[in-house]
Amino acid sequence: MRGPGDAQGAGDIPAAARRTGIRAPRLRRQAVLVVPALLGIADSFLVNDVDQPLELGVSLFAALALLLRRRLPLTVFLATLPGLYIGYIWFAPMIALYTVAALRPSRLRLGACAFLLIAAHFFPYPIGDWEPTAYRENTLVLIDASVTSAGPIGLGLLVRTRRELAARVADLTRSLEREDRLIADRVLATERARLAREMHDVVAHQVSLISLQAGALQVASEDAGAREGARTIRQLSVSTLEELRHMVGILRAAGGRAPEEQDGAAQPAPAPQPDLAELPRLIEMSALDVTYENGVEGDAPTDRTVERAAFRTVQEALTNVRKHAPGAQVRIRVAQPPTAEAGLLVEVRNGPPDADADAPQLPGGGHGLVGLRERAQSLGGTLEARPTPDGGFVVRAEFPPRAA
Repeated sequence: MRGPGDAQGAGDIPAAARRTGIRAPRLRRQAVLVVPALLGIADSFLVNDVDQPLELGVSLFAALALLLRRRLPLTVFLATLPGLYIGYIWFAPMIALYTVAALRPSRLRLGACAFLLIAAHFFPYPIGDWEPTAYRENTLVLIDASVTSAGPIGLGLLVRTRRELAARVADLTRSLEREDRLIADRVLATERARLAREMHDVVAHQVSLISLQAGALQVASEDAGAREGARTIRQLSVSTLEELRHMVGILRAAGGRAPEEQDGAAQPAPAPQPDLAELPRLIEMSALDVTYENGVEGDAPTDRTVERAAFRTVQEALTNVRKHAPGAQVRIRVAQPPTAEAGLLVEVRNGPPDADADAPQLPGGGHGLVGLRERAQSLGGTLEARPTPDGGFVVRAEFPPRAA
């Protein structure tokens, strides 16, 4: 059973941990500045006696100057050279030279600093004690001075290179994260574009058919209630198509290629996936005067993606006929072009509209033919849509045997 003291201790631990976590970086930064200065002070007292005020003074000055080595690395290094030349200390000038190499790695600057450190190490104090003829001793001192200067420079350059590599890795990590976000946005845009195309092809066709049937019921029915209901259905259909047009515009505004364009391979589309076998049923439900010519052999190998694109082309063309050419005669021809083996040629041709026919006045977003052309081009085919001299319109699409 836990007592009050246990509860208090459990509550104090997170607060103490938070305070420790806040203080840790500050203490680390202070230690990086203070510890080298303390080492320099200890080195000064170990090398020089108290009865040597000049040597001890310049040595302590060099050690205390290390507190400013991050702000003024070159100035601090120059301030430590008298301590090396007069007081014979080592820690302060070597740490200062390491700081110069880590923060200011210019070749000319490092070369000059190395030369000054070698000179301060090589020549004795006072200069009159130097013996030029002591070749062996001078050579050993020169080698020792060169190694002493090369060590801090090499370590400083190594630390700087490690920091640069860490920064480069961090930049690459951020770049990969941005690339992942861009890929996710591209996939989302592609799905939006595909959803917009499927929504326009399926929903607009069905809703326009409902509006057309409601208009026919409104004209043919003798019951006032039935006519009013048919009028309401027609108004709701028009409103639904208007909302659908705005939604399709929003989805298509996100951009993105069709799924058939990605990686040069066809991607699965949302169900249902109609094909050429569904065309007779589509024509029967269209309530239009349609003549259908099927010139595709039953055993001809065709791609399911190509058949679906052909079906959507006929579906969109019939929807446009109901909206823009009510009462017109329509001729649909599906065949294999002579220039392509097992390819598909789809042609929907309608005559001029009937002046006595009741126009459904359905809204249009202008995306139908654009979407059909994009779909055909994404499969490696072509689509042509143009008016005819007799006042009609023709939509002609050619698809390859396989999706490109």
